[in-house]
Amino acid sequence: MKKSFEELLAIRKNTLKQVNLRKESNDGVRVVVGMATCGIAAGARPVLKAFTDEISKRNLSDITVAQTGCIGMCRLEPIVEVTIPGQEKVTYVHMTPEKAARVVAEHIVNNQPVREYTIGEAK
Repeated sequence: MKKSFEELLAIRKNTLKQVNLRKESNDGVRVVVGMATCGIAAGARPVLKAFTDEISKRNLSDITVAQTGCIGMCRLEPIVEVTIPGQEKVTYVHMTPEKAARVVAEHIVNNQPVREYTIGEAK
């Protein structure tokens, strides 16, 4: 099926918007997903996608979603670190796409970390 020029431009714009969510930035909220082999095997790719999709869906700005290598706690993967300027970093473990949506809603939007998903609560 052929796409019109306008449809192709819309696809390009949406793709660039997704890529820009992952760019490095020193300002604003920073979400870092562990994407080493252990994280990927545990399901980090859908978690990363869930963060970018949820942030995009809510039209949130000043948020960087980035990837990193091994965070060093393979048994707790997928691991996500959320840093909000002026606050301590929060490390989430055993993340899922559903948990990612809740972290965006409660922690990033409403400044209330989801304690039961944090490393301090991990069993």
